[in-house]
Amino acid sequence: MRNALGLMLASVVAAVVIAAGGWFYYSARADQGAPKTVAARAGDPLPAPAKLAARDDVETTATVAAKPAAVAAPAPAMPMQPKQACANPNALGVSRVVEIDTTGGPGFGFEHFKQFDFLTEKEVVLTFDDGPWPVNTPTVLKALADECTKGLFFSVGKHATYHPEILKQVLAQGHTVGTHTWSHVNLNSKKLTEQQVKDEVEKGFSAVKFALGTNPAPFFRFPQLQHNPAMVSYFGSRNVAMFSTEIDSFDFRKGATPEKIVETVMTRLDKLGKGIILMHDFQKNTGLALPTLLARLKAGGYKVVQMKAKASLQTLPEYDEALMKDMKVPTAGTNARPIASVVQTVSQ
Repeated sequence: MRNALGLMLASVVAAVVIAAGGWFYYSARADQGAPKTVAARAGDPLPAPAKLAARDDVETTATVAAKPAAVAAPAPAMPMQPKQACANPNALGVSRVVEIDTTGGPGFGFEHFKQFDFLTEKEVVLTFDDGPWPVNTPTVLKALADECTKGLFFSVGKHATYHPEILKQVLAQGHTVGTHTWSHVNLNSKKLTEQQVKDEVEKGFSAVKFALGTNPAPFFRFPQLQHNPAMVSYFGSRNVAMFSTEIDSFDFRKGATPEKIVETVMTRLDKLGKGIILMHDFQKNTGLALPTLLARLKAGGYKVVQMKAKASLQTLPEYDEALMKDMKVPTAGTNARPIASVVQTVSQ
């Protein structure tokens, strides 16, 4: 009996030991697989490195080499633009573009301002006054576009409000737009008070801004080249550059035929060798003369310089508001909401 009892007890102990060993073995195997199971749980947060990788992938998508199409698509359009804009392989073009810092109101054009002699031999600047005007301004724009060259336009504020769509074309075609008072009055006239002179200038600024839908360049030319001394100082405080000329086309005179305009400009230009040319896109014969004039410039070895401003003109709010009131343009609530909250494209 004792032997039988002892044998039974030994068997039980052996079974317990075997079971315990097996439990420890399978527990250890399960523990080795535990990290994978925990990482796969949907309710647990991602480890920090995984979060950073996901966030960085979103923020730097534009630089990821695996998505070249999104990055490279705009690039080819840039070098192609000049080719699309200029179909004339022998065009006069633009030899260089200069950027003007208008701080302090610098003056250009040796007829009145002799401080800044920035043009080199055989360089010209094409400038046009008094527009925009139907037929005449578009004719000038076409002549310039045919030769892939650029000009500087001094717009009369009142004309700008009459034909904003034409002035927008001037800007859209890459030309520089300055101002030329509100109504083209002689600012040296004794009939004008100091306040009236200022109003003519500032209202002109605001009118051109209104027509363009953006600020014009801080470039100004006095009507009839009559430089009011007080306003010269005022432009210095407003950081507006003033323009005179070296070469007057006299295209506004009676009897200024296209042929006469060309000869007037070229005779003076050949004598001086360079300069700012004053013309008027308001005048019909100027546009008619321009194709021949541009051809003569190219044949004579002359090069066009385009002038741009480093910063745009900042109009005065009181004149902006006064212009809107005079033109009976509703202004109530115009600044209350962004356009995206008012107008949205729902289908295309």
